[in-house]
Amino acid sequence: MKDAGRTGSYRIAEVATRLGIPIPTIRSWERRYGFPRPARTTGRHRRYTEREVRQLRELRDAIVLGHTTGEAVRLVRSRNERAAQRPPELDEFLRAVAVFDPAGARAALRAAAERLGVEVAIRDVALAGMREIGLRWETGTCDVGEEHLATDTVRTWLGLVRTLAAPAGKGPIVLACAPKDGHSIGLEAFGAVLARAGWDVRILGANTPIESLLSAVRPSAARTAGAPPRRSRPSWRCPT
Repeated sequence: MKDAGRTGSYRIAEVATRLGIPIPTIRSWERRYGFPRPARTTGRHRRYTEREVRQLRELRDAIVLGHTTGEAVRLVRSRNERAAQRPPELDEFLRAVAVFDPAGARAALRAAAERLGVEVAIRDVALAGMREIGLRWETGTCDVGEEHLATDTVRTWLGLVRTLAAPAGKGPIVLACAPKDGHSIGLEAFGAVLARAGWDVRILGANTPIESLLSAVRPSAARTAGAPPRRSRPSWRCPT
């Protein structure tokens, strides 16, 4: 994978191994939906760019969450059309993380919030940046230290967004990741959006036992929204 990491060109076997998708499935998606459609060598071997690897990863995740393959393809295509108008702050965030510059990463998030609005900055810079760093980590082109620095920076910023939100007038609502789910950034982003919408948000974080969630809910008669494990179908809805 080291050569592929330098050139941004990956063989189908490398992609299948990194993403946990069988080679016949990847070929089937291309044959049936034309997505993604990688370039080929003179010997007719597929070569995937980093962008196409990211598309396959998003397609895999959408199917795991319960979408049919056709629905997942439409969803990922739509997401990639939006990504064509990639905010410059996203690249600034990624560059700062790559050189271990937390101040620069925070500045990129602040600039995005000021220019795009907080909710769009969360979606198109903070979470998009974490997805891209996750893909780079999977493909061996990102150090774990970069992922940790990005996670800490985004988590701190989301906490500030919640702190600066207007006083809560609705709720409370308890947010928790399911047992065995150690990834809470998405949940924290959801909490920041809810806080800005006037909810009294209480976040229990990753790997929350069901008993602990119930203990937090009962005294306050709070609503709950549990984030699903990374590879399961979601069972919760946003409150209204």
